[in-house]
Amino acid sequence: MTYLWDLSAIQPENKIVVPGDTMTAIFWNAAKQRGPNIWMRQKDFGIWRSWTWNQTAEAVSEIGHGLIALGFGERETASILSNTTVEWVLCDLAVLSANGVSNGIYPTDAAEQVEYLCLDSGTTMLFVEDDEQLDKALEVRDKLPKLKKIIVDDMDGLRDLNDPQVISLAALRELGREHLRLHPEALNQRIAANQPDDLAILVYTSGTTGRPKGAMHSHRGLVHAVRGYNTLIARHESDECMCFLPLCHIAERLGGEYFSLYTGGKLNFVENPETVPENVREIAPTVFTAVPRVWEKFYSGVMITLKEASQLQQAAYAWAIGVGQRVAEHVLKGEPVPGGLKLQFRAARLLVLDNVRKLIGIHRARFLVTGAAPISPELVRWYLALGVPMLEVWGMTETCGAATGVPANRMKPGSIGPAASFNEVRLDPATSEILVRGTNVFMGYLNQPEKTAETIDADGWLHTGDVGVVDEEGFFRITDRMKDIIITAGGKNITPSELENELKFSPYVTDAVVIGDKKPYLTVIIMIDQDNVEKFAQDADVPFSNYASLTRAPEVQALIQTEIDRVNKKFARVEQIKKFFLLDTQLSAEDEELTPTMKLKRKLVQQKYAAQIDAMYR
Repeated sequence: MTYLWDLSAIQPENKIVVPGDTMTAIFWNAAKQRGPNIWMRQKDFGIWRSWTWNQTAEAVSEIGHGLIALGFGERETASILSNTTVEWVLCDLAVLSANGVSNGIYPTDAAEQVEYLCLDSGTTMLFVEDDEQLDKALEVRDKLPKLKKIIVDDMDGLRDLNDPQVISLAALRELGREHLRLHPEALNQRIAANQPDDLAILVYTSGTTGRPKGAMHSHRGLVHAVRGYNTLIARHESDECMCFLPLCHIAERLGGEYFSLYTGGKLNFVENPETVPENVREIAPTVFTAVPRVWEKFYSGVMITLKEASQLQQAAYAWAIGVGQRVAEHVLKGEPVPGGLKLQFRAARLLVLDNVRKLIGIHRARFLVTGAAPISPELVRWYLALGVPMLEVWGMTETCGAATGVPANRMKPGSIGPAASFNEVRLDPATSEILVRGTNVFMGYLNQPEKTAETIDADGWLHTGDVGVVDEEGFFRITDRMKDIIITAGGKNITPSELENELKFSPYVTDAVVIGDKKPYLTVIIMIDQDNVEKFAQDADVPFSNYASLTRAPEVQALIQTEIDRVNKKFARVEQIKKFFLLDTQLSAEDEELTPTMKLKRKLVQQKYAAQIDAMYR
């Protein structure tokens, strides 16, 4: 079709890659099929360690037998409190193999949250990563009557620990080896007992409006989803993937661990969340799924680097990206790319654009996938101009992740694509709420039948809470969350996400929350991009002593006002932002204002900063 990318490298796969009607059966069949091939890699202390399918199966078997030896019963729940590591995957698969229910807990959760999640899920075995996570477990274990054992992966600093309820993962594996010797068929019997309609995993949703809810997913739903993913865009055994989002989040659990388990794509685990930019350049993934914040950060890094470049380099980039944008526009319109423009694009890639892709680490990528939050259409077009298709998917915890997806040969920036082939999607005729129905839709919320009934209607349609529109080709577009739509004091309906996406396209803005419901005009709370704003301040000789003083500097305030002015030009006067407030606290995943995927929690932010919001309306 065009030199922009090779569409033959982005094709759906409809045949079954690995047989099995439970995730457990698929794992063991995959391990048998792929034996000595490498599945996972993890960097520890600067050295990459590889895990073959055989090595993975051996570790899962030992952990599974160890759990049985410790008295872990069928259909009991085990929780994993850890960062994203190979050991997370091993423990997860061992729990499923022992015919148990696997639940993940965010490593940033406080002890109180760990207590609630373990109580609600009925956790009997708790895997923790290290001494930091163990401290949380020990703090609340007296309130967890069902808890039998705590298993610790990294025992550094715990060599002298003598607690009968705590065992190391290494000791559990040793116990499992002995159990396997004495009872060689015990785990196989548990695997055979797995049934498609059994509860397999719990994924707790955000608790911004109350206690988190445990979304229940069956083996049948998980298998249906991962096979369905392959009918959107296939992944292959030759693919290199990155695993870095929290594994207790539906995106990495399904789109990372389970999808790669099914397809054989290699999982590369980053050292820690802070090393993602360095690790992605080292790994150079061939398929790369991330949340918009990651794509925005990469774009910001390129823009800041460009400001330090020579005039000649800046001119070369401007020409090259202009060529890429013209090619992308032809492709988005479904028009053939003229031969002369193709030749220009070859030169643009050779001279500039390939180097930009290498700077990010996407020079080998067949495609990029974005999801979990809205993304600016302009950002999608920018990656297209580099020569890499960015495909937006949409879904939620309750749909096993993706329920719609943009096809590579019919891209529409700003759209989430048509319904995936493995489920139905439609709009509620009365409210325009997006509804989903299919085998991938969850079983309901654990211990909350009334919430389940509110979410899934009598006809099996899941009410997602997202409001949207659909075009004549069946492509959906999210306009906003039902609960987030702003109705100003003048009666104007405004979708804040459109303004917020435009603001986040700025290299100086990490996130934004637009305010204005029942107010005379719109205001916005902004979280700045610390690295880029600090660099701006240093280059402009702006004095600051800490993060708070940086946000209060008049020059920084003027910089953000310029970005707001840029966005305001795209909207009608009644939709324009009149005032803003910069968060003066440096937030991280540990802070309550942020979700685990680093998005500001709208309701919590509005409550916590009510005084600052009121000040903008005085």
